Amino acid sequence: MAGTGKSTISRTIAQELAEKKRLAASFFFTRGKGDVSHSGMFFTTITAQLANSLPVLRTFISDAINNNPDIFTQGPREQWNQLILNPLKNAPTQSIQLIVVIDALDECDSMQDIQLILLLLAEAKDLKTVRIKIFLTSRPEIPIFDGFHQLSGEVYQDFILHNIPLDIVNADISTFFRQKLSPLKAKHGLGTPWPDERIIEQLVERAAGLFIYASTTLRFIQDGIDGPEEQLSLVLNATKSSRSATEHLDGIYTTLLQHSVLGKRGYQECEQLVGRFRQVVGSIVVMFNTMPARNLAQLLQIPLNRVSRTLNSLRSVLNVPENENQPVRLFHLSFRDFLQDSQRCSDSRFQIDEKERHTSLFRKCMSHISQLQENICGLWGPGVLTTEIPNDTIQKSIPPHVQYACRYWLDHWRLGNPMAVEEDIKTIRQFLVQHFLHWLEGLSLIGEVSNGAYMIITLEEIISVSYNAH
Repeated sequence: MAGTGKSTISRTIAQELAEKKRLAASFFFTRGKGDVSHSGMFFTTITAQLANSLPVLRTFISDAINNNPDIFTQGPREQWNQLILNPLKNAPTQSIQLIVVIDALDECDSMQDIQLILLLLAEAKDLKTVRIKIFLTSRPEIPIFDGFHQLSGEVYQDFILHNIPLDIVNADISTFFRQKLSPLKAKHGLGTPWPDERIIEQLVERAAGLFIYASTTLRFIQDGIDGPEEQLSLVLNATKSSRSATEHLDGIYTTLLQHSVLGKRGYQECEQLVGRFRQVVGSIVVMFNTMPARNLAQLLQIPLNRVSRTLNSLRSVLNVPENENQPVRLFHLSFRDFLQDSQRCSDSRFQIDEKERHTSLFRKCMSHISQLQENICGLWGPGVLTTEIPNDTIQKSIPPHVQYACRYWLDHWRLGNPMAVEEDIKTIRQFLVQHFLHWLEGLSLIGEVSNGAYMIITLEEIISVSYNAH
């Protein structure tokens, strides 16, 4: 399926298929989010899920691993053939048809891998004993189109959401606004009709077929401190001159930020709030994993109340759970795209400089992992298996923000300005001399030691390429 599918669609379908016991496996790509931003873990993840959903495959998969112990470090084609395609070919005939759900393939960070994944998955059409169908969502980007065009028309069927007649989409958005705004009228004792038919039509026109515009607008109207009438007025005034769907969405994002983050505060206070916004929200935008506000504050080394105030002012675009143990998330990746695009984010105060944020997070990570010590968990003797260590002991000794730092410090340095700041290079050298073994111990305890080896190889490659260039 090539189209503009949203995660909510594919996740809902995946859940329904799981309930019907027809879901074979699923993978949800998210750009800039660690292992789900690239293809390195794609086929191995699908393999593990297939083994659970189709037990008859386990023997064949186990044999493939025994015959080739290095398979997990090999390329996509080898993993697909040995871990998935051959076991499926050798499996006994099954009467059930299983579905593999792949969401947001366009979020995979390698265009070549995207096309290779499509070509490999298409080979499932030749399976005789097990019937597998692939449900795939993506934005309509060129590598996706090119990948599908290399396949025969018999292999796939596409459904492009943008091809749904606009009057059908507008009718749904109109219903959405009426149903969601109606309770506000009763709650705040607003006059009737509110909003009137003319305003509903204006909101639908500005949405231009985008439900993300409708849902963001609704949250802004609901959560605003000035009441729904004033918030609605801000929305309508913000997008008067917009000419396209993207501009409408950008307009509501800009209004939301200016009103919710800054309000009517003075220049000096606005400068402080903008700096905090870039530090907190900018970090969330580029981080490779999500975490609760408490752990985010620890990672950034700033007071929790400052983080909480920033997050709570942006509930229209951020999912800030009441449960403090749940991670903070963006409601929609379009907000991330908006903040990182200087052409779309017209108020430069809110633009997020990706490289600057990655570099800042790298330095925060180094600060944390440079505090690691020998025998982090205070174990009772050498040779203790990690499976014997209570999880709460590991979590207490290596809290989530330190685990994040152990796992992603190099990725942040790589995407920041590697080799640009001599002081950062000195910090890395000093860390490797003083805390390399402590870091490996930490990675082992959190089950990430294999990534540690990969990180060292990557670090060596970066430094080697840079020195050769000079």
